[in-house]
Amino acid sequence: MTVRKRMHLAAIPHSRIEFSSFEQLARTAERGLFDFFLLTGRAEGLWPLENKGRIDDVDVAGRPEPITVLNALAAVTERLGLAATVDATFNEPYELARRLATLDHLSGGRAAWNVVTSSDASIGENFRRGGYLDGTERYPRAAEFVATVRELWDSWTPEGVSRPFAHRGRHFDIAGEFGVPRSPQGHPVVIQAGDSEAGREFAASTADVVLTRQKRLEAGRACYADVKRRLRKYGRSPDDLKIMPGVTVVLGDTAAEARERAAEIRRQQVSPQNALLMLGRIWGVDLSSYDPDGPLPEIDPVPDSSITQGRTRRGDTVAIAEKWRALSKEKGLSIRQTVIEASGRQSFIGTPEAVAAEIDDFVQRDAADGFVLVPHLTPGGLDEFVDRVVPLLQERGAFRTEYRGATLRSHLGLSGPPGRDEDMTADASDAREQYQQ
Repeated sequence: MTVRKRMHLAAIPHSRIEFSSFEQLARTAERGLFDFFLLTGRAEGLWPLENKGRIDDVDVAGRPEPITVLNALAAVTERLGLAATVDATFNEPYELARRLATLDHLSGGRAAWNVVTSSDASIGENFRRGGYLDGTERYPRAAEFVATVRELWDSWTPEGVSRPFAHRGRHFDIAGEFGVPRSPQGHPVVIQAGDSEAGREFAASTADVVLTRQKRLEAGRACYADVKRRLRKYGRSPDDLKIMPGVTVVLGDTAAEARERAAEIRRQQVSPQNALLMLGRIWGVDLSSYDPDGPLPEIDPVPDSSITQGRTRRGDTVAIAEKWRALSKEKGLSIRQTVIEASGRQSFIGTPEAVAAEIDDFVQRDAADGFVLVPHLTPGGLDEFVDRVVPLLQERGAFRTEYRGATLRSHLGLSGPPGRDEDMTADASDAREQYQQ
């Protein structure tokens, strides 16, 4: 008898400002029994992209503050996890711990924090601290930030007793009493987005969920094995961290129809103007005068420009530029075609039956524990997957047929932090059960 892994699913909406869009997509995700709904964006939308004072954001309709939106969604959903992307570079532990604990209370234990780090100088200009952190400093600050937030959450006992806290560290020196009682799941779930060497190590030491961008099965299996292997040094088991690549899905009644739809979607997503802007961020120069249907620029990247200051190291931009040039030369691609080819997430393209089989294969072969779906359209872009693919996954025994617990930790099969009550352990154990065929 073969033991089958049960996958986890989440969704990320495109940035919008109208609450009705968030509500519709969240309700669809909950109807599909998804684990969580993640509000994300470039460093939680703390700044608009610009070049020499000109705003370059042409693909975003708004970036509202995520925890505020999720507090509202808590009132119109019942089981769906609610995850907010919040920057660990330009926020403070006490204030963020309070906001996340409040969301966890309001939602009945469904809150999560997607930890991101920023090194962009443009963001720093919006804050008193200013400037930006070098790449070698971002993850150490983030690690201490997460540890400090957890100290604040742990300053309340499960019995409801508040204890004074004190943290003395390199980045934070705070003491006092935390004003929000211990939340329903003890700690909100911690998600980490990043696939670099430092990001993988940070995820292994700290996170409950890590978001990756592996595009192929074998690359996914290698990443999965590498990250899970790192857990041992932190006294953690493989089940303590869920690996969930961000993906897109395009369906069709036939394979040919799905491929045609996918090509059209990418053409719509990467307009000529967007292609020049995206390439300009890699090259570090204004490429607006270039022909998007022409060849890639022959000039080298300029990483210290006003476009890229603090965002990438020179080695990063040079490596990306060389990779894109090689791709363009190999396939004879224009600027726009190269951006379309190089910037896409892992896409599952085909009939509902083919897509269900492929994503199930990813999970069964240890290339992922689940997926974060990025719908092409908002707010209706998730309906087709929920209506046509989820039932097939359920038939295969690869996905839940009902929510078995009330908290996000129970959905993910994660144990609660030390000191939690027996209900948390029971929820986690229940969610860990495997389907068998």
